[in-house]
Order: sequence, then structure tokens, then C-alpha cells
Amino acid sequence: MRPEKPVKREYPRSPIPSVAACVLKGDKILVAKRANPPSQGLWSVPGGMVELGETIQDTARREINEECGIQIEVGDLFTVENLIMPDEKGRIQFHYVVTYLLARYKSGELRPSSDALDVRWVTPEEMNKLEMNPVIREIMLKAFEIN
Repeated sequence: MRPEKPVKREYPRSPIPSVAACVLKGDKILVAKRANPPSQGLWSVPGGMVELGETIQDTARREINEECGIQIEVGDLFTVENLIMPDEKGRIQFHYVVTYLLARYKSGELRPSSDALDVRWVTPEEMNKLEMNPVIREIMLKAFEIN
């Protein structure tokens, strides 16, 4: 069997399937401050790339555990969004198709990993004070509304 080539995240050949989980715990939602591009340094919904042979639910559980140190109970599919970011010359630098899932905190102690500069639970009011992509903020606010 040939070794699998790593996925090229910058200037990919095709869109990269990804999953993000809107994890709720009481009246708060989980946010992560991104350590890597795209959106490095901004607060976001934690998640990551789907690995070969992995379901979107398994991806959500793995990524939240790796990035934030907690276990979650995965709920319904919430929305699917495109994250397409061209560079200054108009070439596609990043292209992710992100499936957002609803989830609930199950167990574990919250802690950031190498993919996150910080992780925390925030209320909608606290979230509105964080620096993040406006589309991500809207997605998170909608997650509060439907839960």
C-alpha cells in the first residue's frame, strides 16, 4: 500500500471537506482562537478536516477532543457553508466546504491544543465582543436559537 499524501491546505487542487461543531453547554457555546491560517488569531467554531474513511460525526468528536480536550455528544447537521478565500492575485488560497453540526458537552476538561491559541465557553453577549468572522458569529447565534 502506498503512503497517503497529506492534503495541501493552501492553494488546494479541490475543496477540502471539513466539519465544525457548535458545542453547547448550558447557556454557553464553545469557541476556539485559531492558531493557524485561515483566520489565524480569530475566534471560531472548533473543527477540522474530514479524514479518509471518517464520518462527519466521527470528525467532530475527534477534532473537538484534539483541539479542546473534551468529549461531545454529536447532534444534527446544522448548516453547510463554503469558505473560499482568494489571495491578493485572485487565486484560491483556501477552499473548505464546512459542515456545521450541533453538539453538546459530554465530559472532560477544556484546554487548548497546538491548533488553538485559546478555548473557552462564552454566552452570546460575550461572543459578540470577540474578534471573529461575521459569518461565523451568525452561525453561532443561530445555533443558540435552535437549541
